[in-house]
Amino acid sequence: MLTPLTLLVPPASPPSLFSFNRFSHFPFSTSISATTTSASDLLRVVSRRLFLATKTQSITTMATQEEECKGNVKAQLAKLFEVSLKVTVPNEADVDPLIAACTGKFGDYQCNNAMGLWSKIKGKGTQFRGPPAVGEAIKNNLPTSEMIDSCSVAGPGFVNVVLSKNWMAKSIQKMLIEGIDTWAPQPPVKTAVVDFSSPNIAKEMHVGHLRSTIIGDTLARMLEFSKVKVLRRNHVGDWGTQFGMLIEFLFEKFPNFEDATETAIGDLQAFYKASKQRFDSDPAFKERAQQAVVRLQGGEEKYRRAWAQICEISRTEFHKVYQRLGVHLEEKGESFYNPYIPGVIEGLTKQGLVEESQGARVIFIEGINIPLIVVKSDGGFNYASTDLAALWYRLNEEKAEWIIYVTDVGQQQHFDMVFK
Repeated sequence: MLTPLTLLVPPASPPSLFSFNRFSHFPFSTSISATTTSASDLLRVVSRRLFLATKTQSITTMATQEEECKGNVKAQLAKLFEVSLKVTVPNEADVDPLIAACTGKFGDYQCNNAMGLWSKIKGKGTQFRGPPAVGEAIKNNLPTSEMIDSCSVAGPGFVNVVLSKNWMAKSIQKMLIEGIDTWAPQPPVKTAVVDFSSPNIAKEMHVGHLRSTIIGDTLARMLEFSKVKVLRRNHVGDWGTQFGMLIEFLFEKFPNFEDATETAIGDLQAFYKASKQRFDSDPAFKERAQQAVVRLQGGEEKYRRAWAQICEISRTEFHKVYQRLGVHLEEKGESFYNPYIPGVIEGLTKQGLVEESQGARVIFIEGINIPLIVVKSDGGFNYASTDLAALWYRLNEEKAEWIIYVTDVGQQQHFDMVFK
């Protein structure tokens, strides 16, 4: 199963990261800051003697706020109760409205702040005498709104709200005229990257990739519905040591490898298994395969063409699945970020984050007993190198404000380390 949301709070105010913990080998963490309106800032410091004037002034502000979140009744009520709470307890900063659907017969929604507030203000010379009195004050200080038919206080200060049927009818009529998309939430971002699906070249897509694909596509569609520019990224595994054995095996089976078609190679999964078996059992083949990796990464033309041939066959198979699911992705695999890795490593080194350890270059992260290896002892790069470069590219080149990774829970520690 996928893990629940993980909260990662970046320093200062850089773009936030979502780690939904990328499938197979490569998480949903979020940092979203609530903005405060000028009216709310004003109400934070107003005294109770100015209550009537403030309450009248807030009506226009609340109408604007209702328009901003008109598809979310709970959010609209929260804005109203936010005003009331600032007037009821002006000396208590940053009190968030606790709005929930009513479970009883007293209303549609309820505000549950009274008991928590009472525990904070009792003993401070407050005029209130228990949670019910706090609840009554919260109710009485609510700004006038056409969305509320009536309010009542029950038990230890629960403020129950009955929604106006006329307001509901008008809201639905307006939605039908203007279109459902006008009710879309308005996230505080313009651009988001959603990294999902991400199968490995020459390997079969499995149910894990299907799960990542469906969840990622759903998140992308929701953001697009809310007018966010979504960069749908398929971070395929198309770079690494396995391509040495695949290329060398391709050369053996097809001396004129460029004539090898999908039909000629057949099942690419079986082709991969056969090359792996040969790699494990034949030392001479293994040595040639390792040299093939060096030549591929060095940019030798013949090896790049063979690599591209294998990738294209695999890509054709993936496309059949995406087409059937109606899922659109833009491929930017591991190989895409390879040119950016040296610059990213250099930047981290200049910041004093990279250290030498047993011939490798690593980053030690507080609270984690293993280092993040960014350059292997043989000088090669790995998943961490690629993911750091991808993250750098998404933040600096694509200017993403939210980044969502949909992947396997087994990669949680890897991404926790990369994000930190």
